[in-house]
Amino acid sequence: MNIHSKAREATEEVMYLIRTFGHEDYLGEAVSQLEHMCQCAELARLAQQQDEVILAAFLHDIGHLCSHLLDTNDYKVGDYGVIDHDVLGAKYLFQKGFSTEVVTLVGSHVQAKRYLAYVQPSYLKQLSPASIETLKLQGGAMTPEEARRFEQDPHFELYIQLRKWDEQAKVPGTLLPDLDMYEKLIYHHLVQQFALCQKSD
Repeated sequence: MNIHSKAREATEEVMYLIRTFGHEDYLGEAVSQLEHMCQCAELARLAQQQDEVILAAFLHDIGHLCSHLLDTNDYKVGDYGVIDHDVLGAKYLFQKGFSTEVVTLVGSHVQAKRYLAYVQPSYLKQLSPASIETLKLQGGAMTPEEARRFEQDPHFELYIQLRKWDEQAKVPGTLLPDLDMYEKLIYHHLVQQFALCQKSD
């Protein structure tokens, strides 16, 4: 299979998940999964971020959606969806061929929430009731040692920014964009990644 066919196949699977399951409720929030992910990506786009960051914002909660492809023994489900959705989503995107930056950003947005809960006690007041409940399931606020290690990550500032967009992207009634835009973004990203892998081989 050539890189274009491989990229198209992976893109179609990701978009199938989004179009099929994205309209489900977003875990106790006033928006759907799809509304949330589109709003988050739009905030990244308005901030003039690179395509990889926009993709990570769009796909940061893909772990909730890709769980539909897996056996229920592969993950834990609570009242607010897949508990380890950050880890599950990052693993799924890695398997599909997304870049290390996209995978890492997606896999770290929950840790950024835990970090902010540690360094900014007032941050908890910004969280929705559902987000407060999921924080408890995700380990609560970081310890001082966890926070120090997290701050040393070269992508630390992006993790925090993605988390802030995540919290803002819960506005009911916002018009959805044309998903074809994100489908093209995913496809071109994967073509680039597969081409790089081919060169390294």
